[in-house]
Amino acid sequence: MNKQLIECVPNISEGRDLEKINQITAVVETVEGVKLLDVDPGNATNRTVITFVGEPQKVIDAAFLLIQKAQELIDMSKHSGEHPRFGATDVCPLVPIAGISMEETATFAHKLGKRVGEELGIPVYFYENAAKEDKRKNLANCRSGEYEGLATKLTNKDWKPDFGPSEFNKSVAKSGATAISARDFLVAYNVNLNSTSTRRANAIAFDIRENGRVKLVNGKKVLDKDGNAERIPGVLKAVKGIGWYIEEYGVAQISYNLTNINITSMHEAFDETVKSATKRGLRVTGSELIGLIPLQAMLDAGEFFLKRQERSLGISDEEKIKIAVKSLGLDDLKPFKPKERIIEYLLEGKSKKLIDFTVAGFAEETASESMAPGGGSIAAYIGVLGVSLGTMVANLSAHKAGWDAKWEYYSDWAVKGQAYKNKLLWLVDEDTNAFNKIIDAFRMPKATDNDKKLKAEALEKATQYATEIPFQVMETAYNSMEVMEEMAAKGLQNSLSDAGVGMLGAKTAVIGAYFNVKINAKDLKDRKFADDILGRAKAIYDKTLVREAKLTEMIFKKLM
Repeated sequence: MNKQLIECVPNISEGRDLEKINQITAVVETVEGVKLLDVDPGNATNRTVITFVGEPQKVIDAAFLLIQKAQELIDMSKHSGEHPRFGATDVCPLVPIAGISMEETATFAHKLGKRVGEELGIPVYFYENAAKEDKRKNLANCRSGEYEGLATKLTNKDWKPDFGPSEFNKSVAKSGATAISARDFLVAYNVNLNSTSTRRANAIAFDIRENGRVKLVNGKKVLDKDGNAERIPGVLKAVKGIGWYIEEYGVAQISYNLTNINITSMHEAFDETVKSATKRGLRVTGSELIGLIPLQAMLDAGEFFLKRQERSLGISDEEKIKIAVKSLGLDDLKPFKPKERIIEYLLEGKSKKLIDFTVAGFAEETASESMAPGGGSIAAYIGVLGVSLGTMVANLSAHKAGWDAKWEYYSDWAVKGQAYKNKLLWLVDEDTNAFNKIIDAFRMPKATDNDKKLKAEALEKATQYATEIPFQVMETAYNSMEVMEEMAAKGLQNSLSDAGVGMLGAKTAVIGAYFNVKINAKDLKDRKFADDILGRAKAIYDKTLVREAKLTEMIFKKLM
């Protein structure tokens, strides 16, 4: 069963006093197994967005401690800021990340809310997927009136908290209320304008956000048959937005909540904002990401702008992220550091992989007295270099002057090359990991008959895996040859030699990995498994020699 992971993104009503912020966030890391990913304070909003992740029960334990500490240190009766708010811990959403459904996440939200209400005496409102009635699904409804209207709200039987006191006592006057939810991944995203006008920023927000604006005729609201104001919807779904002025930066912004980035992405919100601003005589100068974002959202943005430029998509993730940052102006107000803002990068940890070494460092590690990396990892890396050359030719061809009509064709081949490259990069480290599994099996105890049995089973299983990994290197390197073949035939002919060297890299990877398949398979007790994988490996080896010979002959003819 996959490990269950949820993310928690509490927003506390303190963005200026770093000592208080540090005390509040420090309690998160006292819960073993919970990783604090990001702390993003805002001076103008006087609000800090905190992000941490872990297994569900541990996360809600950490969230409780955070809410408790915020209650202790923040006095809402003295709070002011640009952002809507009604509590010291204003909102505390839980977001399913892996191995857990939204329904299960909502159950944990309810457990957290019950504990906060009963043990801390804080009024709790459940919203979005944790809401227990429809009118409470929308956070804006739960938070309407903000802190200043909370005393009145608590006396309204329709707005009785889900947990906690229904009176504005001395404790509640200090802590305010907390809204807790289970929700989809939300991106808090601000777009910057060359203006100081909140009114103009709001006009753009009304153009874009799903809820749009109230319909007016001759300056009066148009009402429907039930007496409710009719609305003109905005152009984008799953988007909430308001305009505001940020004194800290001296600019007006449209502040968006992208509530489902699978429906409306960050780059779509940016693009539509540019269109609306331009029509209104304004200019978008950049944007600002609050908190964290998934890697795929940044890659999608990079690809969106690359297509606009008719540029190849077959480039590295790092380059796509650079394109996204510059195109969205994410570094307009302050530096944008992908390693600190992209969730997957933060979760990678600090363990050093072989592929993280410098070129010289990798060579030194290989030449050392350590047994790993060995031939399997090196074969995979030679395959990486081979297909990287083929991908380079595809990218050069996509960017060649006069070949503009064919850029997508070459881009598609570069994307294929990148996919092969990424798989082989993973196999560089996985071959060493597979070898280490064998070493671990050898180190198992053998004092009793049962120990010997378990050790033999573990050794067989590890050796099978250590045979499968170089076989995957063979398969991947062999399949990658299609990139070099296509580029030698139809790519930039000044780079013909590069395609040829790329093919030789792929061939070397296949043969080198074949050596490893054979040496590991000979020790297997399961001869049916061994004979099957050896047969398939031999077939790839034979086809590789034929394929490389044909391409070599073609290249020599073209070079004559």
